[in-house]
Amino acid sequence: MDAPVDQNELQKAFDAYVAAVDEIAGTGDWARFADLFTEDATYCEHVYGDFTGREEIRPWIVQTMTTYPGSEMVAFPPAWHVLDAPTNRVICEIRNIMRDPGDGSVHEASNITILTFDEDGNPVREEDIYNPQKFADMVRAWSRVAKQHGTLGEDGLAMLEALGG
Repeated sequence: MDAPVDQNELQKAFDAYVAAVDEIAGTGDWARFADLFTEDATYCEHVYGDFTGREEIRPWIVQTMTTYPGSEMVAFPPAWHVLDAPTNRVICEIRNIMRDPGDGSVHEASNITILTFDEDGNPVREEDIYNPQKFADMVRAWSRVAKQHGTLGEDGLAMLEALGG
């Protein structure tokens, strides 16, 4: 593990990460997300598996966030976070917010994320912990509302048909 950073430096690193993710979500440039991490970083995703290094993280995140339903998620603000400066970790709840389906309703599901930073403020590890069923239920509910308002794309329509509407 890298040398511990002080709490203020850890907060700055987390704030920079949150701001970068917000910008990436706004532009859709998900390839850039991998560049937030150190070259040898680990991304632990409980459904998709572990990815080691930027060049394993990059294709996975691009594929995940540019295809349905990830492509319908527009914001990932933290609901809360806790700093653990002795371990260079930030533990937080990340809100995964879907775009407006057409009626102004908000659809989201959250995950717990554990971020570990190096002494330069770069993430060396991210682990996302969540309930896949809660995400699936949220996406299904959002898709039904989007379909009612004519804003659901072909991939969403295909998913709803496969699940029986």
